[in-house]
Amino acid sequence: MAIEITDANFEEVVLKSDKPVLVDFWAEWCGPCRMVGPVVDEISKEYEGKAVVGKVNVDNNPQISTQFGIRNIPALLFFKNGEVVDKQVGAVPKSVLAGKLDKQL
Repeated sequence: MAIEITDANFEEVVLKSDKPVLVDFWAEWCGPCRMVGPVVDEISKEYEGKAVVGKVNVDNNPQISTQFGIRNIPALLFFKNGEVVDKQVGAVPKSVLAGKLDKQL
């Protein structure tokens, strides 16, 4: 399962990670987010030990969402060395997300 990322642990889990990080910004009321959620969980299992995969509930963590200008969800940001290196907005097939993550490995 993907890690729950919050305003409190974001710096430690994402910005200080020595591995690439995929962060899924989502909300419970968002239909497309519910489609992407299981895909993100699958990716977290497949990339265990190679990348960090986490989810941010935008309703509960407004600080991070504002900091990264999240206006539409689902929004998936790819981090490497504490910097955003790629992003994807909207529901897309697993292969698209995996391909973007592969580029950061």
